[in-house]
Amino acid sequence: MQAALQKHLKETQGQITNLEKVFKSIGEKAKAKKCEATVGLLEEGDEIAKEFKGSPAINAALIAAGQKVEHYEIASHGCLHEWAGLLGHQEAAELLKENLDQEKAADEALTEIARSEDNKKARDGESETPSDDNLKSSQTRNSRPSAKRLQFATRR
Repeated sequence: MQAALQKHLKETQGQITNLEKVFKSIGEKAKAKKCEATVGLLEEGDEIAKEFKGSPAINAALIAAGQKVEHYEIASHGCLHEWAGLLGHQEAAELLKENLDQEKAADEALTEIARSEDNKKARDGESETPSDDNLKSSQTRNSRPSAKRLQFATRR
């Protein structure tokens, strides 16, 4: 999961460059603007990390939080891409499509990571690094997160 996040961080830096090119292509100056929605999603991710710290469900919880951010970015880039095309700004549309494709790929990568192991570990109460190989399966099952703790998936 860490490798996927680091890869996407590099892509995000390239997306900023693409956005600067988008503005230049339409004759506007790019200005940084704080996105309160993204800030809220990131704060929620921090809350989730604290809530699930030490839990076998931590990776599944963080993936869900990350996917919320990706979905928001997909919606934003998708709308901007379509609008640029409708307004005849082909260069801008192509740059925004590149960003959109990267966001979709990041979301799919998180989905694959979750499907491959993390959701199953969360369900089964398995830790990344068990402290005692001789733990009984009933003890492991008792460490499963409750339904209440898994409500993170429907927040906001």
